[in-house]
Amino acid sequence: MDLGLLAPALKNRQIDIAAGNATDGLIPALDLFVLDDDRHYFPPYEAVAVIRQETLQLHPEIAQVIGDLGGKISDQEMQRLNYALDGQHRDVKDVAREFLRSKGLVQ
Repeated sequence: MDLGLLAPALKNRQIDIAAGNATDGLIPALDLFVLDDDRHYFPPYEAVAVIRQETLQLHPEIAQVIGDLGGKISDQEMQRLNYALDGQHRDVKDVAREFLRSKGLVQ
């Protein structure tokens, strides 16, 4: 099932449970909750940047900027960012710029 359909299907009681992403912005917006994975069935999800070597050669400053992001985004912050995009349909550039400014990573 399309991940964008899971949260509304849960909210509308079309399904009772679904495997999804803990950082989905619709979880708090639709008053849903994430079950505790007390048996550690699902591996942790850690986002990483995948960058072409050619891009790094052309713009070496990217490596520092990406490195500065390490440990700066909690699951709750990622939910808020995802909701701004998926729920509020805001422009990704605006949301990213605001987040980076809030962390002091850009002016």
